[in-house]
Amino acid sequence: MRHLLPLHYIDTVARSGSIRRAADKLAITSTALNRRILAMEEELGVPIFERLPRGVRLSTAGELMIQHIRSQIADMERVKSQIADLSGARRGHVSIVCGQALMPHFVSEQIALYRREHPAVTFSVRVCDRKEAIEQLTSFDADIAMVFEPFRTAEFHPLGRVEQPLRAIMAASHPLAEKKKLGWSDLLSTSVVLPTPSNGMRYLLDDAMLRKGDVLKQVIESDNHDFIKNYLIHEHCVSFQLPIGLGAEGEILSREIEQRVVPHGNLYVAQLKGRILPVAAALFGHAVVKELEARYAAPVELVNPVDAIQ
Repeated sequence: MRHLLPLHYIDTVARSGSIRRAADKLAITSTALNRRILAMEEELGVPIFERLPRGVRLSTAGELMIQHIRSQIADMERVKSQIADLSGARRGHVSIVCGQALMPHFVSEQIALYRREHPAVTFSVRVCDRKEAIEQLTSFDADIAMVFEPFRTAEFHPLGRVEQPLRAIMAASHPLAEKKKLGWSDLLSTSVVLPTPSNGMRYLLDDAMLRKGDVLKQVIESDNHDFIKNYLIHEHCVSFQLPIGLGAEGEILSREIEQRVVPHGNLYVAQLKGRILPVAAALFGHAVVKELEARYAAPVELVNPVDAIQ
């Protein structure tokens, strides 16, 4: 939309941190872009950007303005999605941020199912920890976040949540693989590969170690689930995963952990509080929550998708 073009210019410069780089993305000259920025600053009566030796950054006024700009751009996308919906041709783009455990199986399956019904809808998917997910929602770079514990903030609104117990994963040859359920003494008896502190599973494990007064024998810490799974084949260690992140068992098995050892956590599907999502994003979020409810046979807090798009 042409009336949003000046706002799009400011947003692109803010994201790029450079007028020259932003001009390249916008396919205009840096001189022309700078003139447009200067004209907008003159109209406002305050500078939007601070000029630095190697780029620009938002001024205090610019920081206040950028949230309004991104809100306006996101709202126009929602309106365009609703207009497309009137014609019966569901279109739009859905931006998702999620924890790594959801990427290999759950998120890919849900997107494929949704696109079979609505092939004109496109998606972007990024792996984020909890802090990054909040930032992506508040900057309007993401429509929906799917993140494991803890995810409590006044800025986010849960579309749904479902309980997820931690599972211990190990090679089929590991001595503990003979057990169906592991206790605290079992976990203390073996070396472990832990997720990084920003991971929700690590939050629960750290809490368990604090309560028990014992420390697990950590040999490796990693934020890469593929690396962890492959490493377990080479050394008799135990690591951890959520049920939603487990694939078919083969060389790697999973075992239940007693709930009194590590309490169950919650997996959240959320959006930015107060934001009205585009049609495609609202209905995809609703479909995800319904699938979680069906898959885990547990009540999930729901928001009516009709309310979310009015």
